[in-house]
This record gives sequence, structure tokens and C-alpha cells, in this order.
Amino acid sequence: MIIETIPVGMLMCNCIIIGDEATKEAIVIDPGDEVERISALLDRHGLRVRAIVATHGHIDHVGGIARLKELTGAPAMMHEADVPMYENVALQAQWLGVPAPPVTKLDGYLRDAQALEFGGSKLEVTHTPGHSPGSVSFVVPQDVPLVFAGDTLFAGSIGRTDLWGGSMEQILRSIRTRLLPMPDDSIVLPGHGPRTTIGTERASNPFLVEK
Repeated sequence: MIIETIPVGMLMCNCIIIGDEATKEAIVIDPGDEVERISALLDRHGLRVRAIVATHGHIDHVGGIARLKELTGAPAMMHEADVPMYENVALQAQWLGVPAPPVTKLDGYLRDAQALEFGGSKLEVTHTPGHSPGSVSFVVPQDVPLVFAGDTLFAGSIGRTDLWGGSMEQILRSIRTRLLPMPDDSIVLPGHGPRTTIGTERASNPFLVEK
């Protein structure tokens, strides 16, 4: 399996390319910015994009969706609960003092338990609200599962809940009921910062350790 993590934009969002080596089919997660870099990596591996997906609707994770869709022709999707946030990306840009990126028509909505196929693998959608109403995590079920957690779970921390639609109660429930039940060796690739494992976060994350 091909996995490329590219920190993009001023907030260093981890855009992730996940591809099948045999079929060269790929999914791009959270193309927040710097689409030319993302496109160059796709070309380097000879990958064809099956889908462009967002873990949630914040500008640093969705700012490049329209351009990448234009370049690849791939369908773009996110959870329906975060569509209003995406449609107001110009307002988010104003808050950050940056130019507003273009917005595109979405081709579908991500649903809990949905499976997106690429080659011989699949990316399973898990609704994990709290950072935003439509936050999702993606899981590749394999011997050592891969978890693309967006801004729900970080190495040693969790996503902030003081933004539009955030909820501390919801994010903790999402992590405890949807992510922590996974095997300890499950690899977590967050929306920002370094990778971690479910076992490490269960044992040492200050937001999750039972006091």
C-alpha cells in the first residue's frame, strides 16, 4: 500500500494519499492546500484518484478540494453535517485573514459505516463528531489497522471544541466509543502532527486517561 503524508498550508494540515500498488487507484484525504504538490506526488506514483474526501469542513482541510477535483475529475465528498461549514469557507478565510479558496459542488455525502473501495482495499467511514458536527475518521481494516483521525484525535491531545459546532462531550464520546475499542497497535495518522497508536493514546493521552 502507498501512503504519503503531506503537511500543507499555513496550519500544516496532513493531507494523506493512500493508494493501491497493484491497481494504482487512490483516495486523497484532506487536500487543504498546495494542490500542485499533491498532484506531483500522485503523478510520481502513477496514481488515479478514485475519491477526494474530507475528515471535516474546516478550511485547512478542504481548501484544495475544488482545484484537486478540477485536476483529477474525481468525486469530492464529506459528511453532510459539515457542508454548511464548507459552503462558508470564505468566512473561515476571513477569520484567518487569508484569500478564500474556490468551492466546488460535492458529489456525495459520507455516511457512517460506508466503505470506499480503492483497488483491493477499502476505506471505512466512522462518524466521530465533536471537533465539528460532521467530523469523520477513516479506517483501513487490515492486520494492523490504519486510522485517519482528522482533528478528532492527535498524538497526546484531542481536537479543539471551541469552534463552530464543537462539543467536548461529543468528541470524548466519539473517541471512547468509536476509536479506543480498536486494537492497541492500530496506527493513527492525525490531521496535524505525528502519527501515534491507539494503545499509546489510551495509556497516556491526558484527555483520555481515567483519573
